[in-house]
Amino acid sequence: MILSNKMSEIFLDIETTGLSFRDGHKIVEIACIETNELIPTKKVFHKLINPERNVPDEAYKIHGFSSEFLKDKPKFLAIADEFIDFIKDYDLIIHNAPFDLPFINHELKSIKKNSIKNKIIDSLELARGKYPGMSNSLDALCRRFDIDLSKRTKHNALLDCDLLREVYINLLD
Repeated sequence: MILSNKMSEIFLDIETTGLSFRDGHKIVEIACIETNELIPTKKVFHKLINPERNVPDEAYKIHGFSSEFLKDKPKFLAIADEFIDFIKDYDLIIHNAPFDLPFINHELKSIKKNSIKNKIIDSLELARGKYPGMSNSLDALCRRFDIDLSKRTKHNALLDCDLLREVYINLLD
């Protein structure tokens, strides 16, 4: 039986070398988890990326990926087509999409690819609407919904996609 993408969505997260692509910061990790009616399908896209620049100490402390560790990983150009194919035709659920999307679109533009045109659902925006004036970081929402954070010693795009899925389900209830 073929399931329509209309019931499927992709949870997406990235880790970067810094806070703004305008300052030359780049993606070091990208992860996507496909779900069908919010249940993981086992279809996952996960890549570590050589950012072709130094990873500042502040970023290293957040995600734990050093310049040395990332130097032999593929560059964004090498993973771009597989990434584009993976997310094609899906709604994307992202926590703080105004952070992630500009990084992704900048990387795509730099290799002469089109920007993401998918429907975007920003879970941070949903959380702010539901819990105005409260901390709505992924960690804060996990604590609010009693979601186990014990595996999250550092930020990790793949783990964060899974946590985001649990948060999103709680935001919908």
